[in-house]
Amino acid sequence: MNKHKNSRPVYSTETGRLCPQCHRPVAGCVCGKDRPAATGDGIVRLHRETKGRGGKAVTVIKGLCLPERELQDLARALKQKCGVGGSLKDGQIEIQGDQRPAIKTELEKRGFSVRIAGG
Repeated sequence: MNKHKNSRPVYSTETGRLCPQCHRPVAGCVCGKDRPAATGDGIVRLHRETKGRGGKAVTVIKGLCLPERELQDLARALKQKCGVGGSLKDGQIEIQGDQRPAIKTELEKRGFSVRIAGG
């Protein structure tokens, strides 16, 4: 029996990387366009950044391996939860302000493995 309820294989020694959606080898994936462009280590990381933003902090969510449409829906839900604005850029969600604790709680409720990274 699996110790982790959300565990699933991400790599096979016979075929290599596995698609996070259909769990088949990436070369034989049947997800088509919905397959995420990049597959990470399965951990979502929350960063606080201020560079190039006039000293204002934003929370950047990296490592989400979701299709574009699901990323947009998640970004919308997180912005509403925090009551702030934000955007989706290059597969990363940016939320205004330092919202890391609230975002971590919400993502963990949705079944993601989350780590707060950076200062």
